[in-house]
Amino acid sequence: MPWKETNPVIERHHFAQDLESGHWTMTELCSRYGISRNTGYKWLDRYRHDGPRGLLDRSRAPRLIPHQTPGDVIALILEEHRRYGWGPRKILKRLRTRDPLRSWPSRSIIFDILARHGHVHHRRRRRPWKHPGAAPLRTTGPNQVWTIDFKGQFRMRNGIYCYPLTVIDHFSRYFLGCQGLLDVAGDGVKPHLRRLFRDCGLPEAIRSDNGAPFASCGIHGLNRLNVWWLQLGIAHQRITPGSPQENGAHERLHKTLKAQSTRPPAANLNLQQRVFNRFQDTYNDLRPHEALNDETPASRWKPSPRSYPERIAPPDYPGHFEVRKVSGAGTFRLHSGQHFLSQALNHEYVGFEEIEDSLWNILYYNTLLGRFDERSGIITGAPSLRKKC
Repeated sequence: MPWKETNPVIERHHFAQDLESGHWTMTELCSRYGISRNTGYKWLDRYRHDGPRGLLDRSRAPRLIPHQTPGDVIALILEEHRRYGWGPRKILKRLRTRDPLRSWPSRSIIFDILARHGHVHHRRRRRPWKHPGAAPLRTTGPNQVWTIDFKGQFRMRNGIYCYPLTVIDHFSRYFLGCQGLLDVAGDGVKPHLRRLFRDCGLPEAIRSDNGAPFASCGIHGLNRLNVWWLQLGIAHQRITPGSPQENGAHERLHKTLKAQSTRPPAANLNLQQRVFNRFQDTYNDLRPHEALNDETPASRWKPSPRSYPERIAPPDYPGHFEVRKVSGAGTFRLHSGQHFLSQALNHEYVGFEEIEDSLWNILYYNTLLGRFDERSGIITGAPSLRKKC
């Protein structure tokens, strides 16, 4: 009679009791229960040694695993993940940096350790999409292009909204600054940038979106903030309206910043700024960056050799230029009539270069703002965002 698969433990118990009765030999019982003599002696020995508990199934896992990850290494991995929220790749880079002579587990084993402890959230793989109009941003050294943006506002625990202003160096991914502001007005942006310029020097260009306070709906997107950049010799790069992927590195930073600095939010702006500062230090000095071959941003960044001038030099136009001062209403006069240019240039000196009869280039410092046709009084070739506003 074969064993009933529904409850093998009971069958083992019956087998041991039948054998203990003395009415059966081992050979006869093993034949009736459909098992081998070796199996019969095994269960009899366990029954006599441990009683009915010895008939339960035992774990078949090996008692000794030569390549098992030591407990102290597992604790270090879990501690790094708990402290920074990093994945296996960054944790492995961090551990190797701390102790390069020690043998650390591979990236896949670190992933398994995090998964076993419930620290891995699987996501559905998404198909990558490419934007046909996205202009690639390429840099070969630090301080060539800084990117600037506001991360989406969030409400702090005191009920007041915080608007984090973030600035990074595109080449090194160095997180230059994160300042929590109470609004997105340019009055709060300029003091923060002035501190950055004094501490880090001037970049060659700043890249932003087309929203306030970085651009306006007027000629060339001019406003008081980017006019100040032009005065400092900083070119202003604006991405295509509605195309945040053209500033993808900055958007990816915002995702990490949101996950690790705003959930949960702090009680007030001062405490929230402390959280931002701690995140900035970790991001720059400790966190390996995949775009940098797992090096830290601090290892790739250095201050700009262009220092911030406390006094801005006026524009120096060539001798053949006609120089005009923009009025307090944003207008200028050239030979005949008064024409509107931009209120962002109020009381500033603008250069006019005649390239054809009655056709003038309009320049502010080294930036070509557009061309002015003196006969029609129309300015052309000046990018305007009026239709997008």
